Amino acid sequence: MIILYKFGIFFYALAVRLFSVFNEKANLFVKGRKNWKQNLSQKIETGQRYIWFHCSSLGEFEQGRPVIEELKKRHPEYKIVLTFFSPSGYQIRKNYELADVVSYIPLDTKRNAQAFLDLVNPEKAFFIKYEFWYFFVTELKNRQIPLYIVSAIFREKQQFFKNTVWGRWYRKILFQIEHLFVQNEESGALLKSIGIANYTVSGDTRFDRVSTIAKSSREIPILEKFQKNSLLIIAGSTWKPDEELFIEFINQSEEGIKFIIAPHEVSDLNINRIQQMLKKTTLLFSSAKESNVESCDVLIIDSVGLLSSMYRYGKIAYIGGGFGVGIHNILEAATFGLPVIFGPNYKKFKEAVDLAFEGGAFPISNFKDLRHVLNKLINEEDSIKKASYVCQNYVEKNVGSTKLIIKKVFNNP
Repeated sequence: MIILYKFGIFFYALAVRLFSVFNEKANLFVKGRKNWKQNLSQKIETGQRYIWFHCSSLGEFEQGRPVIEELKKRHPEYKIVLTFFSPSGYQIRKNYELADVVSYIPLDTKRNAQAFLDLVNPEKAFFIKYEFWYFFVTELKNRQIPLYIVSAIFREKQQFFKNTVWGRWYRKILFQIEHLFVQNEESGALLKSIGIANYTVSGDTRFDRVSTIAKSSREIPILEKFQKNSLLIIAGSTWKPDEELFIEFINQSEEGIKFIIAPHEVSDLNINRIQQMLKKTTLLFSSAKESNVESCDVLIIDSVGLLSSMYRYGKIAYIGGGFGVGIHNILEAATFGLPVIFGPNYKKFKEAVDLAFEGGAFPISNFKDLRHVLNKLINEEDSIKKASYVCQNYVEKNVGSTKLIIKKVFNNP
């Protein structure tokens, strides 16, 4: 099976190189790993004590971030090495202030794993949520460097739990991990069913992150001016299918309601496409001034990094991604008490399932659904109050995962 795994990594690398000729993300993936050993060796300081955090992309980083912050607060003697698999995570967080070294993780080969660990020599390693790289995990175990999985969530259909040749081989990775911190009891039960007892049901560290965001969110005066006394609906991290439905609602909406669209893709081409679809008075955030923002109906966010603070000004949130591979982070809006709406592909996300069941979130499948939900929330005060309370209370009752992890790993009081 190791031979098949090696072939899989080889062909993946080959495919990415071929795509890099005409795909920007693939090009960044390849260029970012060029001369990785030399680049990493220049950043590592001899004699320092390192903890290694690895995230696949930006979403996983947000789950690892609270652990990094708590670790730096309690154990400033450690330096942090932060790696990413995906360019979308690395490009946005390559200057993260609490990480002493930020790098791409090299592809998972035995030689790369050995070279990486020779350079970094971490005292502990944290992989966030889904990262199970065979050679890196094995090499950490061989060197007796404890590896912890943070905010993991397991499902019965995953290879680990299948009684196949590949499944039985792949699950061996789990037995080399020091401890697994899982999000829910179902994940723990699945691990127990294959003989793994070294797990803790700790919840999702994102609750700690969004709770911190809510407490420390910065004021954005231009948004206060834009919102004024209007009901504000925010569409965050949207893709084309989301925007088509949401903009149809905007174009049919009555006076007195304002909208923010913060698309996932902020290229000029995509921003222009969104502008062309809108029939209401529209303004780009980059062009917004006190003199013009109050008179517009729709504000389009044409930059990144503002969304989590923007939710404090909203009343209802639409979260994108649900008509694609899966919804984006709904907790950033929920922590401010915004009822959340999203597309049909949400069932892999525990928080979305929970909030939909409790009445704080509203899945939709088409424009008719969207119009019905928004009209109900806009026109029925009790409906929006109830949904708002459910969302805010849900976040508050789920904080605490980070401190539990730090306490267990470092034996902190």
